[in-house]
Amino acid sequence: MKSNKFLSITCAALVLSGSTMSCNSLKKLTREEKGVIIGIGSGGAAGAAIGSKSKNPAVYAIVGSAIGGVAGAVIGKYMDKQAKQLEEDLKSVAEVERIEEGIKVTMNSGLLFGFDSYTLNDKNRESLSKLASTLNEYADTEILIAGHTDSIGDESYNERLSDRRADAVASFLSSQGIRKSRMVVRGYGESSPQFSNDTKSGQDKNRRVELAIVANDNLKNDAKKGKLDNTTALK
Repeated sequence: MKSNKFLSITCAALVLSGSTMSCNSLKKLTREEKGVIIGIGSGGAAGAAIGSKSKNPAVYAIVGSAIGGVAGAVIGKYMDKQAKQLEEDLKSVAEVERIEEGIKVTMNSGLLFGFDSYTLNDKNRESLSKLASTLNEYADTEILIAGHTDSIGDESYNERLSDRRADAVASFLSSQGIRKSRMVVRGYGESSPQFSNDTKSGQDKNRRVELAIVANDNLKNDAKKGKLDNTTALK
C-alpha cells in the first residue's frame, strides 16, 4: 500500500451543465458526464494528478466528495482504520491507497477474471468476501466500482466488458450483504488508461477494477455536528 498518500486538494465547485452544485454526492459526481471539477490549494502538480474524471474517475469521485476542515479530518481518521483493514483483506490481490477523505482500491482484472471473461475466479472470492466484511463494518460509505480495460480490440466491446466486470464485482459484494444503494457501478472501457497501452506491462495494469470509497451523507453530517469524535473514528 502507498501509505498516507494524500492529495491535498479542496473541492471548490462542480459545474454541471451551466449550473453549480455542491460536491457532496458520489452518485451525482459519477453520473454527470459534462462536469468540471475545480481544485484549489495545491497548485498545478496536484491538479494534474486529478485530471478530469474521464482520466481518473476514482480519484475524481474521492476528491469531489470531500468536505474538508475539521469534519473532513475526522472522516480521514475513520478511513485510515478502514484502509489498514482493507490492505490486510486484499494483500497481493489489490493496491489500497488513502486519498483525501476516501480510499482507492485497485484490483488487477487478470487476478479477478480469466482472459476475455467477466466471471470471477473462485480463488479470489475469499479475498472479496473479506473486502465485503470490512465494507459492512464501515457501513457509512458509498462505493464507486469502476471497470477499465486496455485499448486492444474494439472500443465498444471493451466498454461492454468493463461494464460486465464492474457488475460482477458489485453483484458479488451484494451477495455478501453490501446494499446496492451504496454502490455506483460504471464501466469506462479503454477511456481511462493510467499507463501506456504501447507495452504489455501497461496493458496489464490498465485492465483493472477500481473502488472509490467515500463518506456518505450520514457520516458527513455526524462529522460536521461533532457526533463522530476521534474515539468513534478510530473504533
